[in-house]
Amino acid sequence: MKRVNIGGVPEHFNLPWYLTLKGGEYKQANINLRWQDYPGGTGAMCKGLRNGEIDIAVILTEGIIKDIIAGNPSKIVQTYVDTPLVWGVHVANKSTFKSIDDIKGTKAAISRHGSGSHLMAYIQAENNHWDLVRDLNFEVIKDLNGAINGLTNGTADYFLWEKFTTKPLVDSGIFRRIGDCPSPWPCFVIAVREDFIEGHNKTLKTILDIINNTTREFKGIPSIDKTIANRYKQELRDVQDWLKITEWSQDLIKEDTIMQVQKKLKTLNIIPKMFEYEQLTHKI
Repeated sequence: MKRVNIGGVPEHFNLPWYLTLKGGEYKQANINLRWQDYPGGTGAMCKGLRNGEIDIAVILTEGIIKDIIAGNPSKIVQTYVDTPLVWGVHVANKSTFKSIDDIKGTKAAISRHGSGSHLMAYIQAENNHWDLVRDLNFEVIKDLNGAINGLTNGTADYFLWEKFTTKPLVDSGIFRRIGDCPSPWPCFVIAVREDFIEGHNKTLKTILDIINNTTREFKGIPSIDKTIANRYKQELRDVQDWLKITEWSQDLIKEDTIMQVQKKLKTLNIIPKMFEYEQLTHKI
């Protein structure tokens, strides 16, 4: 049985992977797929791909594009979630910040450099016409728990994270959300190490076929909203709202989308150059 290591954030987007693993679908195909949670997000997964800790990552589009350009030996093989990610802009509930204008020039909590929380801080700053040098400062906090501590004790001032994941923290009075910042492109892709693509293409195709069969029908699973709410400790109404605006994909990311992401990252001086479509993607 071929062992394959895969990583992703422990969030509701990845419930289809949990369901297919729980159902034993990969083992039936003689694949020992081992899931690893990455609470630290995209930056931690990029590191995992680079050092061979994982073969596959379910990862933020902008983060993996940046890291492949920086030398990560991986390729995007598919879009996973086709809709944008809605990032909430959060501050500590007891802070004096009331609006986006109030946090200009203060310190953003980021899980790590190159992570989604880091890159989206630039997008949020540009959307609000900030000076990207003078008005952006960062404090590395590793993960969501680090953000809770950082915002509460004042070592950081605001934090961007997917707003439905953080909604329970807003509801419980730990965070206050002062704005939203949707990503301007499909949010999650599936990235795979090049050596795994070259050596195990048939296994990879089988894994993608299994997960795609589930995401294609995911919204139609009976009581899926209740399952998500219970597993991720979210309000049922919030889950239902999230399901309405979220669509999964079974296709390779489009070339114009890849170029759109790169143009934005290049404009923000996050990447030094742009790659050709074929340098970033691989069609299975």
